[in-house]
Amino acid sequence: METLINYLLQFGNLNKQQMDFITSKSTELALRKEGYFSEAGKIAKQVGFILDGILRVCYYNNKSEEITSYFIDENNFVVDLDSFDNKIPSSGYVQAVTDCKLIVFSKQNWEEIANTIVGWESIVNKIVKKSLIQKIERRSPLVSEDATTRYLAFMEKYPQLANRIPLSYLASYLGVTQSSLSRIRKNIR
Repeated sequence: METLINYLLQFGNLNKQQMDFITSKSTELALRKEGYFSEAGKIAKQVGFILDGILRVCYYNNKSEEITSYFIDENNFVVDLDSFDNKIPSSGYVQAVTDCKLIVFSKQNWEEIANTIVGWESIVNKIVKKSLIQKIERRSPLVSEDATTRYLAFMEKYPQLANRIPLSYLASYLGVTQSSLSRIRKNIR
């Protein structure tokens, strides 16, 4: 819980009473590898903070191919924000790549925090802004670079993720086949 509080304090001030209130509204969730945090066609009902593990956001394209949009690792929030905020069915999946441990907040508890803590909305807005910037930084190079450059850039930027993610997910994220990724890796060594 201390990890979550320290993360929140980067975005705004909270007193002891507010921190205790946030803590009281959360629960821990163990999510097994390949389990779903949220699923397409269902309304997202919780916000999570990842203590341990990696999740991926994925969807199926019009050819029924599974596409990984991005990965989320420790010390980050995870939620299908559009589904959660607007109570609409999600268009994608949030799936555990590894066994994960999260702190979760139900929609009701998240709203209670928002209605009780002055400045909570500002903290959340700063976190969402940071997440959107990270998302853009992760996706932008994938559009304009060749596959080898994309792989090298991923390895440089996320060395801690590379050995924890199955090759099939990494290939999907990079927009290449698994055999192409294997060839790229072989040529680099």
